[in-house]
Amino acid sequence: MQRYIKKILEARVYDVARETPLDEARGLSERLNNRVLLKREDEQPVFSFKIRGAYNKMVQLTEEERACGVITASAGNHAQGVAASARKLGVKATIVMPRTTPDVKVNNVRRLGGRAVLHGDTFDEARQHSEKLMAEKGLVYVHPYDDPDVIAGQGTIAMEVLRQESGPIDAIFVPVGGGGLIAGIAAYVKYLRPETKVIGVESDESACLKLAMDKGSREILEQVGIFADGVAVAQIGEYTWEIAKECVDEVITVSTDEICAAIKDIFDDTRSVCEPAGALGVAGVKKYVAREQVTGQTLIAIDSGANVNFDRLRHIAERSELGEKREAIIAARIPERPGSFKKFCAALGKRNITEFNYRYSDSDTAVVFAGVSIQPNNGGRDELLAELHEHLDQVVDLTDDETAKLHVRYMVGGHAPANVDNEVVYRFEFPERPGALMKFLSKLGGRWNISMFHYRNHGADYGRVLVGLQVPQEERHLVDDFLNEIGYTWYDETGNPAYRLFLG
Repeated sequence: MQRYIKKILEARVYDVARETPLDEARGLSERLNNRVLLKREDEQPVFSFKIRGAYNKMVQLTEEERACGVITASAGNHAQGVAASARKLGVKATIVMPRTTPDVKVNNVRRLGGRAVLHGDTFDEARQHSEKLMAEKGLVYVHPYDDPDVIAGQGTIAMEVLRQESGPIDAIFVPVGGGGLIAGIAAYVKYLRPETKVIGVESDESACLKLAMDKGSREILEQVGIFADGVAVAQIGEYTWEIAKECVDEVITVSTDEICAAIKDIFDDTRSVCEPAGALGVAGVKKYVAREQVTGQTLIAIDSGANVNFDRLRHIAERSELGEKREAIIAARIPERPGSFKKFCAALGKRNITEFNYRYSDSDTAVVFAGVSIQPNNGGRDELLAELHEHLDQVVDLTDDETAKLHVRYMVGGHAPANVDNEVVYRFEFPERPGALMKFLSKLGGRWNISMFHYRNHGADYGRVLVGLQVPQEERHLVDDFLNEIGYTWYDETGNPAYRLFLG
């Protein structure tokens, strides 16, 4: 640890980076009854902390290494840090980025003078291609997180935090991808203020540090989610793990809805829009306070970046109320006769209906799909469901059902006709780029008849599709192998309750 402290103190970052403010989130502090501070790394010149580590690594290269040029692989923020650093130092920079990288990040790399090479659909594919180019062209690799000099550059954030907040700090909440940020912060904080907790926060779709801490060793996630693209890493770094296992107190995981709610919290207090990875710290603070019931503490969240495509905001806004537990999504069966809808509304009391979908099903029963406003501190979802069960025969809570929220709520329109038999249902995710949907259809449509298809562009890096296929019973055993050959992430939703209620 002493070696890292020395490297952090000697790190050269301020040629290109700036000391960012530590701002109080007044609204969030009042709601949580704690003093919540935001370390505003979204205010860096490239709107992310990554410029610190990239420059600290590159400024220490020899003249011979600089003359060779540098290369890296990145989903965006590190790429911009390398490009900005290269321009400052007069070094040629090649950045290999997945083809799914948001345009705002690709365009900024090019604006900063970097050569952006789009390759592959995932970070790992981009990394492998960058290593190939490095060997072929003799370039110097600048790792996005697993390098002592990069770690030291990120550690300068902790140096600023402890200088800016001289009073007691109860906990610092740090977003985690490959671990460079939390390694640098944890090494410095634990050396100077061991009583301060350092808490990692990960998306529950890419919790590689939590997996490592649970297993006691670096493991590889079988699958990595794509919503928080800035932290979509399958395995914690080697150098970063050596620090994290000694200096990180715990890891909290948060859902997509909780991340969206945190983005809204940050906007409400700062009028800035951070990216999903950047909001992890705030999401972790909220979950920690709810779990521990602490009051009067000083809690710091690292707001790590603001590189988000504008068209993703629609999806974020839709999910933020769910993440804040201010909306419930429910389905209910009611008798198909006059007065039933009135009875359903009476069961909701004075709660506001945010969404309502209905389709005639048969002469006996109607099925409704509704969004309902709730107050998390006043009974919330549990109270709503209890009241509905008192008045209605069947109520299903779909608030945590991804298929209901991503697809079914936009598709409610009745069950399949009687002649649609042998239907199985799958949910897919595939890289969102021109021609991807047609490629997906061409692969899928050759074997079995498509009986249902729903696609909705969410302004994200990946497209999401819900598909019904007519597969005879005797051929069901062939489906898994067929879908694996297509090569996209898929989930079997044939037994999903939302599908069975509205579409099956």
